[in-house]
Order: sequence, then structure tokens, then C-alpha cells
Amino acid sequence: MTFDVAIIGAGPGGYVAAIKASQNGKRVCLIEKNYLGGACLNVGCIPTKTLLSNAAIVSKLKKASDFGITTGPISFDYGQMKKRKDSVIEKIRKSLDGLLLSNKITILRGTAEFLSPKEIKIKGHDNTIILADNVIIATGSEPLDIPAFPCDHERILNSTSLLEITQLPKSLAIIGGGYIGCEFASLFAELGVKVTILEALPMIVQAQGKGISDALSRAFVKQGIDIQTGVFVEGIEKTSSGLSVKLKDKPALSCDMALVAVGRRIVTDHLGLDKAGVKVGDRGMIPVNDKMETNVPGIYAIGDVTGKFMLAHVASHQGIIAGSNIVGQEAHMHYNAVPAVIFTMPEIASVGFTLEQALAAGYSATAGKFPFMALGKSIAAQDTEGFAEVVIDNKTKQILGAQVVGYDASSLIAEMALAIANELTVECVADTIHAHPTVAEAWLEAALIANETPIHFPPKIKK
Repeated sequence: MTFDVAIIGAGPGGYVAAIKASQNGKRVCLIEKNYLGGACLNVGCIPTKTLLSNAAIVSKLKKASDFGITTGPISFDYGQMKKRKDSVIEKIRKSLDGLLLSNKITILRGTAEFLSPKEIKIKGHDNTIILADNVIIATGSEPLDIPAFPCDHERILNSTSLLEITQLPKSLAIIGGGYIGCEFASLFAELGVKVTILEALPMIVQAQGKGISDALSRAFVKQGIDIQTGVFVEGIEKTSSGLSVKLKDKPALSCDMALVAVGRRIVTDHLGLDKAGVKVGDRGMIPVNDKMETNVPGIYAIGDVTGKFMLAHVASHQGIIAGSNIVGQEAHMHYNAVPAVIFTMPEIASVGFTLEQALAAGYSATAGKFPFMALGKSIAAQDTEGFAEVVIDNKTKQILGAQVVGYDASSLIAEMALAIANELTVECVADTIHAHPTVAEAWLEAALIANETPIHFPPKIKK
């Protein structure tokens, strides 16, 4: 079989690239060894957010009396929650299958291995050799396993196997305080599990900056989550009652289950990249230029394998860029306005620079922060935890970054991503009429504070 474009991996990068190429007249095949949708749909974004939506309802019901609503005792069936999660995945997976077929994309099931730059062997459900003028590598990543305490997927789990449990443990130790660990901490703590986060770095979600880390830590402490930072896990031993997590220079921690959430591993081995002549960097990363091209003409790479941002929406955008260049529509990837969201309770979202990062980069920067407790809509909805912050360049007034902690932060960040991508100034936001009463007004107020023209916030005391 011969194709114009062959794509290895049907995740959010691969299938988007396939659609882009097919809609521009190319004959496309999409190669997938597991399920359509990749990690995001099957063991990542969608299943975790489905379960977190269940937890959010439980959280609201607990606060029902604050709204004058009587509910009586609250109970839930986690097994049923897991079944709902599975049904959501299956529904989206079937929809994706139909979408790809409607775009006349050939789906080949099996593992892929290069035999040469344009020749790929497929082994599995479909056993064949194909030829392709262009190839896009989109094989993604998988949870990183630690030799000192390997997952048995019964009591010591990773983010994939934890999604398959049907009964909640009484206690859960989470090794790793990044976004994956914190999302699971938020989920299980809300459902009554005693959660302990063990993080080697000085703070949780350190990549998001101190302001966000402090805000999330305060919220977690209120939820009863035990946060231990600066700790090193040396091993995990099974006991008659559960697990014993061995900590360096500290007493061991007893728990029923442990989640290992210390990062993800790029999946590029066994692809035969050497036969294709594709260069591979550290940790299996494939270097690419801003057109998503590798060092081999006609071979592209997108998604987690590029080592840029391990985010589904980045993979999708890279897929569009790669697909566009293949069909003759020159396009370039940029990373200055990549929104990142952590679906904890409260939610966290950021884009661009934090204030600390902007100053470190040499900008004369300042920030305007507006607390939700001063916002009418937040007070009415009793969602007053968190803030919206805008970081600007003092000289040009250009918006350099934004962070938001609080209800619906995942949706709110889109406004600032649009502003930064289009190099807007703080006056552009301040001069835009924001509907009242809405949570999005927090951006207006934060912009006014950054511009030293606050309306619903006390002005700075000038010395």
C-alpha cells in the first residue's frame, strides 16, 4: 500500500494531523497499536476529568446547606463512577472513529517500525508494509517507572492503573507533586481518602511558580491533604496491612496504596528510527524545527516525542503545523502563548511568564492581582478562593503572562492566551467591556491594577 502521508500514533496530535492532510487531498493512513485517541482520551485527560467532575458534584453537595438546600446524608458508589468514566471514553472513541472514517483516513492497527525513510512495517491486527512520501511520528509518552519502587499495578500504581481501581483505599501516598499527582490528590481527598503528597522539590507544582504553589498548598491543607516537600522516597515495601513508604532521613509512611507520579517517558524506542536516519536526543526526544520537521526530509515529529510541552493541545497544534507544511501551506510553531491547566480543586491555569520568570528574563515587569473574594459573581456563587494575575512589561505595557487560581480557571485562561498570542497590551484588556456579573471580570480588574488604575480595588499607597 502507498500513501501520501503515514502517521504513527492516533493521539490528539496524530489524528488532527491526519484530518488536516486528508482534507487537503492527501491519501492518509493512521497507524495505532492501542486505542484511537492516545493517552489523552484513554488514560489521561478525559478519564481523569470525568472522575474529577464526579468529585466536583460531591463537593457542591457537601456545601448545599450554605445555599439553603437540604440534601440529607451524602453517599456515592466509586465503582459506578468508574463505569461512567469508561462509558465516556467509549463514547468519544466511537465518535473519533467515525470522524476519521468520514475524512477517508485509512486506520491500520498494530505497531510500526521503519524499514527505511519511506517504508514502514506494521505488525499486529494488520500485518503489512506500506510506503509513504511523508511520515509523522506521534507516538507520545507513558508513565515513568522507577526501578527502586516499580509499579505492581495492585497497590503500587501509576496514573494509568490507578484509573482502573473500583474501590477506594483508605489512604493514598502520592509520590510526585506535579500536575498529575496534584490532580489525583484533589480527586481522592474529595472522596474521603487520606492523601499524602511526597515531593522531592521545595514546593508542589513548582513549574507554575511560587504564587500558584502557595495558593494550591493552602487549599490542599484545608482539604486535609498532607503535603511533604523536600523528601526523597527510597523505596516502597509491602506489609500485611498495605504499604510502607521508606523516606530518606525521615520515618516511613504507612498507606494502603501508592501512586507513582514522577513524570512521563517519551516513547520512541522500537520504531527503527536508526533505519530511517532520524536523530534522537536525550530521553528519546526527537529534535524538530518550527515546521515540525526532523533532520530527515519528509519525516516529521509532533507531540510528546518532541520534548517541548507534554500537553494534548500542544500536540494538536503541532499536528496542524506538520499537516499544513506537508500539503504546501507553510506554517510555523510558536510556544509563547501555551496555556497550561491543572484540574485540581481549585483549578489552576497559566500562560506565558510568571512575574519571577519575566524578571529573570530581563523584563522590567510588574503584575496586577485581583482576588476572587472581591468579585461579585464569585461571592454570589460562593467560589471566592483564588485570584487572577496579569504580568506586564512596564515599558511597552505588553501582556507577558497570566495566572489564575479558582473556579473555572481552565476556561478563563483562554482570554489571556489570545491576548499574549496577539501581543496585546494591558490597555487592550482594560478597554474591553467585560460582562457583569461574570468571573471573567477578574481579568479586567487585574489589568487595571497592573496599569495602576484600579477601580474595584484600593490603589497603591505612593511613598
